Amino acid sequence: MSATGRQALRQQLVWSRLLAVVEEQAQALIRTAFGTPTREAGDLSAGVFLPDGRMVAQAVTGTPGHVNSMADSVLHFLRAFPADTMRDGDVFVTNDPWKGTGHLFDVVMVTPVFHGGKLVALFASTVHVVDIGGVNAGPDALEIFHEGLFLPPLRFVSEGVFEEAVLDIVRANVREPGQVEGDFHALVACNAVGAARLQRLLREFGLADLEAQGDYIIERSRLAMREALREWPKGTWRNQMTVDGYDTPVELHAAVTISDGGILVDFEGTSRAIARGINVPKAYTDAYTSFGIRCLVGADVPNNAGSLAPIRVVAPEGSIVHALPPAAVAARAAIGQMLPDLVFGALRQARPDRVPAEGASSLWNIRLSGGQPIEGGPNEALRRARRFNIVSFSTGGTGARPGKDGLSATAYPSGVRNVSLEILETQAPLLFRRKEYRPGSGGAGASRGGLGQVIEIENADGDPMVLSATWDRVRFPARGALGGGDGAPGAARLKHSGTALRGKGRQVIPAGEVLVVETPGGAGLGDPARRDPALAARDLKAGLVGAAAPAPLVESTGTAA
Repeated sequence: MSATGRQALRQQLVWSRLLAVVEEQAQALIRTAFGTPTREAGDLSAGVFLPDGRMVAQAVTGTPGHVNSMADSVLHFLRAFPADTMRDGDVFVTNDPWKGTGHLFDVVMVTPVFHGGKLVALFASTVHVVDIGGVNAGPDALEIFHEGLFLPPLRFVSEGVFEEAVLDIVRANVREPGQVEGDFHALVACNAVGAARLQRLLREFGLADLEAQGDYIIERSRLAMREALREWPKGTWRNQMTVDGYDTPVELHAAVTISDGGILVDFEGTSRAIARGINVPKAYTDAYTSFGIRCLVGADVPNNAGSLAPIRVVAPEGSIVHALPPAAVAARAAIGQMLPDLVFGALRQARPDRVPAEGASSLWNIRLSGGQPIEGGPNEALRRARRFNIVSFSTGGTGARPGKDGLSATAYPSGVRNVSLEILETQAPLLFRRKEYRPGSGGAGASRGGLGQVIEIENADGDPMVLSATWDRVRFPARGALGGGDGAPGAARLKHSGTALRGKGRQVIPAGEVLVVETPGGAGLGDPARRDPALAARDLKAGLVGAAAPAPLVESTGTAA
């Protein structure tokens, strides 16, 4: 083998080992985490960065909202704690929504790694903690100060010694101090695992640092992304989407421009931020916008500083997708996770053969708590009830894909897993009476939309409980594309009284009632008449789609260069 071949093989081996290192980092976080969002649903991120803050590799396990915004948060840590001030054994922490992952529930930690007395890398990781104080995870807050404990970038461990004052402040401000503190320690532990594995890698390959290898990986990824862009026509395409909002609908607008220099996404025309917690910090907007693009352009290119570099996202300051402090942002996912669908609608005009239809998109998480008062509710009964606080990660259907049906009850774009009902029932006095596919919820088409699901829950103690809803696609369901049918809208109600529940906000589930949640379906793609007749008959027989023909959708147009 030539010297060039040996060098290429060596670089590939280092890259494969780096992927194994960050995946072990993520798995260590799952194994040691206390909260169900991390341990059961995989709501986390893990990655390794060069000392200047450029992301080299990320774990496959995790969510794009965490990974891609974590890439931005590492730069904020370096501004607060310059690399030459970091010491071996230090760990830094924040949950600043504008310097972390978009809301206070997501805690980011960064650990510097030293080798031969030199700073060689930074490991970062994120978890979604079960509680952070405040009014809890719903969209009801009017500003960030209502939403819970706010930790600016802080030194959490100093040369191996924990800053106990930070933990004292955390324990004093959250409803589940044991779980939250456990997750803090899990973040420290997983970064330590990554650091130990990286140091071993450097020793085995005789490397003094990661600089040359990291530069090579990032540059190769950048070039591969540029190559992938050549498969797409040059031009500008526009799309708009109306979503439920809180009290009134929200308008989302995007113009996507593909040029020789890369991709620009401009959210000009999008609604302004509101005095409720569905606003989105720019880092989270960047994260899900770039993820939507990466699903279509260069999907097989590693996600790092190089592949993200050709994507630029701009949004008007003060808009709902570029909310500024002190905006409330706890339920930022309700809007932020719609952005891939918004971008898809623009790119479909450039390559209709490549782009899926809209799906349920944002999660339909069921957040329930007991023993907590609510304004206008039966406060004494709630206070006497057993105290609990859980999140059931619940999903709708994804949009149909070119040549393939959508996925049923699958989290896209977040990628989190559904939490086992048995796990939830051991952590709270809940009884899940029903959890099954929702018949007829997927939009018809040449390719069918994925199904939502029906979930029924009651308090096994017979007490009232509080629902904090953060759901969308109730008034404006997923739209079919290229002649496909719309997905079914989501809905929630009380089973015995039939009372319809709002898609967003804190609401009481009275004693003895059963909460019924019907998650949205994904939209269809293409004319249903072009669907294989045998598949259409199978779908109708199985109740996967309704018999009614969908109304065609007139899509917006774009301008080609």
